[in-house]
Formats: sequence, C-alpha cells, structure tokens
Amino acid sequence: MKKTALLNAELSHLVATLGHTDEYTICDAGLPIPECVQRIDLALTHGIPAFIDVVKTLLSESQIEGVIMAEEFPKVSPDLHAQVMALLQAEEQRCGKTFTLSYVPHEAFKQRTHQSRAIVRTGECTGFANVIFQAGVVF
Repeated sequence: MKKTALLNAELSHLVATLGHTDEYTICDAGLPIPECVQRIDLALTHGIPAFIDVVKTLLSESQIEGVIMAEEFPKVSPDLHAQVMALLQAEEQRCGKTFTLSYVPHEAFKQRTHQSRAIVRTGECTGFANVIFQAGVVF
C-alpha cells in the first residue's frame, strides 16, 4: 500500500505522469469542465471534499512552479483565498522555491483550463474556488 497521503489512483497517476510545465486544475463544484480534458471528479456532496483539502493534498504530492487563479477569487472569497495563499507560502518555504503567481479574469481562467492535463472537481461551493497549478521540477 502507498505510504504517502494521496490514495486516489487517478490523482496518483496524474501526479506521477506530470512533466515540467504541465498544468492541472483543482476546481469548485460549478466550474465547467471541457470535454477534451480528463475529469477527475471527487465531488460527493456540497463541501465534500473541500477545495482546500484537495489543494493541500496535491501540494504535498507534486512540485509546482506556477499558480493561476481568477482575479475574482480574492474579492469574492477572501477567506478561502487567504488559506490558499498561506498554503502556497508554506510550500515555497518547504521546497525553497518561489512560485509564479498570476491572476486572470474568470472567463480567461475557464479558457485556460482547456490546456490542463486534468481537472479535479471538488465538492466546494465557495465562489471562484479554482486554481491552476503548473508543474515544476524537484531538482
């Protein structure tokens, strides 16, 4: 049995097959998911699993170098945005790397998800709780 935190087979496969600069999205329950992108649907019911728990788990398993969020996220959902920023800062400290952080309008964010290797749907029902992570390297 796997020793690390991530037990979901689809997510484990995604992380194991990411290459440098590949992107994946973690989204709330309402983000439209393009037909051309792999959907990893974790949503069970409203709030389960929580967006922040999925972000935390995937950050523990994958090296990132870039983060893209909708510019509406910090305005509409400041508490959840602050939690994401705290996780990112802790991860930067842990790995000794600085991440590129970008904000785009929500419509541009939705278009950008078409480039994702996969979109991970959570049960989150907080507005604009969506993030695109760009894979980095561990060396």
